[in-house]
Amino acid sequence: MAKIIEVENLTKWYGRTLALDRATFSVEQGQVVGLLGPNGAGKSTAMRILTGFMPASSGTARVAGHDVLMDGLAVRRSVGYMPENVPLYPEMRVEEYLGFRAALKGIEPAKRRAAVDRVVERCWLGTVRRRLIGQLSKGFRQRVGLADALVADPPVLVLDEPTIGLDPLQIRETRQLFRTLEGKHTALIASHILWEVERICSQVIIILDGRIAAAGRIDDLCKKWVGANRAALEVRAGADGADGPKEVARVLGQVGGVAEVRREDVGDGWSRYIVTPQGDADLRESLQAAVAQRGWRSREFHVHAPTLEDLYLKITEVRDGGQTQTAA
Repeated sequence: MAKIIEVENLTKWYGRTLALDRATFSVEQGQVVGLLGPNGAGKSTAMRILTGFMPASSGTARVAGHDVLMDGLAVRRSVGYMPENVPLYPEMRVEEYLGFRAALKGIEPAKRRAAVDRVVERCWLGTVRRRLIGQLSKGFRQRVGLADALVADPPVLVLDEPTIGLDPLQIRETRQLFRTLEGKHTALIASHILWEVERICSQVIIILDGRIAAAGRIDDLCKKWVGANRAALEVRAGADGADGPKEVARVLGQVGGVAEVRREDVGDGWSRYIVTPQGDADLRESLQAAVAQRGWRSREFHVHAPTLEDLYLKITEVRDGGQTQTAA
């Protein structure tokens, strides 16, 4: 499949501050990809460079076959961009504003009405299309920003925190919209809501300290960084001493095939132990035997696949330990 976004050694300095450090990644046509990272990691900087809002200090970026630096106008025609803080004209009505934006984006006069009607319907703005933008809630203003990004039907969408300020129902509707984009549009979506990204995207790019820490399919990255399916069991032991939670974690950690044990306090003397196996080891029988042998009480036992949150936390832990790596 053709690559529609190609970034190579992209670097951005703000004075003496390095915001992007030789970032390299690509996105194939029709993919919906999550762009993740903590505040200040470089996500917004990367998006602004890709959309032509600012130049890079060095490196190259191509969007829809156009060089961002050398052919900026063609890039802007190919991209629908929604920044985190959407700049809107509060004195304009919704449909008036979208018609104005459609004109700026070069949509022919005879086709503007149909384009506005299309995005009003897709972004659930029908009930407010004639209202002043300044009178809308933050959630509705976010929808107007999303409609603006979609109005010219661009092949590439770059969306920075598109669900911020939306209520749960609006988030669910927006998620449904994103699912309709896959295959028709290529979307790069920055978000801090990991579980939302996991539902929308099959692939992610994780930026830490301006560097690409990991990029690829979520399933593949989880297998590489987190490991195989983990076991989760809740055990109640003594408050301290030989039968305390630390002793439980120690005993479980000595079971053959165990790579890591993580404990979470769930209250009332119970702890949840997340056990990561070495390779594809099946730990169910041996873990249950270890708990039964000590006479500890157990009320839950299940096996579950690693999540995007597990992946993100694992990569962050590696970064914090001074071992940040690049995974292609």
